[in-house]
Amino acid sequence: MIAQPLHPARRMVVDTDTASDDAVALLLAAAAADTTIEAVTVVAGNVPVDRGVANALATLELAGAGDVPVHPGCDRPLLRELTTAEHVHGADGMGGHAPPPAVRAPEREHAVDALIRLSHERPGGLTLVTLGPLTNVATALSRDPAMAKRYAAVYVMGGAADGVGNVSAVAEFNIWADPEAAAMVFASGLPLVMVGWDVSRRYAVMRPADQDRLAALGTARARFTHRINATLARFCATITKLEGYDLPDPVTMAIAIDPGLILRSEELGVTVDTSFTRMRGMTVVDRLGIEGIAPNVTVVWDVDEDRFKQQLMDACAADGGAAEAPGP
Repeated sequence: MIAQPLHPARRMVVDTDTASDDAVALLLAAAAADTTIEAVTVVAGNVPVDRGVANALATLELAGAGDVPVHPGCDRPLLRELTTAEHVHGADGMGGHAPPPAVRAPEREHAVDALIRLSHERPGGLTLVTLGPLTNVATALSRDPAMAKRYAAVYVMGGAADGVGNVSAVAEFNIWADPEAAAMVFASGLPLVMVGWDVSRRYAVMRPADQDRLAALGTARARFTHRINATLARFCATITKLEGYDLPDPVTMAIAIDPGLILRSEELGVTVDTSFTRMRGMTVVDRLGIEGIAPNVTVVWDVDEDRFKQQLMDACAADGGAAEAPGP
């Protein structure tokens, strides 16, 4: 079934495990003229939750969005042990180039409470963009299942619709990190748009020519974007075998801001493998309807790569008073 057209996110909540590509996604959101970030909620994933909070605060400040509230969230998966990804993003999650610490503290309100409260305050008026494991969202749904009806759309960076993983042969990290949470979210009735690692791998790779174009901008945001992905670039070169570093979270954010980037998508039935086998975290996409899974997700297949990269370049070109990040 072909997916219905999506509307741009005007007011969004971002749930993130803030590491290098998450930070670039926050830059994109902060730079979008017609988009307001209502709140950022943080979950453990790429890095422990406290590090993710610090990275979110510092990135927002650098991006000129230092007034956006940041809410610490769940510090571990629902049932599994926490597994982080510093080997992908660096010990600080930012390739060793984290910006100076923010001058303000995070909110006292827990991320789960914030997700529920915001959905009540603006029912049908908020878009949720998830960039990390889905623990915060699943916990919120367990407390308030009707929250699923109050978000206008939920863009999920997670899964791999083609079955090719980056943490196992079949699973993408965000889903693998907390498969039970992902299974709850995918079965919840939330209006989900899945932007899998397969989309990033094909349409969001910063090849050498793209990196040169970014460097030529000469802005603090451009330098920040390139530097914080240094560790990711090495991981992509040696493990995922890409022609540069890919940006799964930014391409998801770009689609939320401008759904016109989507060239092809389908409404499909998707479930999550929660076993303790090598299939853990696989997003099972019933493309042919063989298992009779009712369509529950808009699965994005193809994206306009040129438009995505132009959106990224535009965001990095407009410094907007951003502070310089440290580094050579």
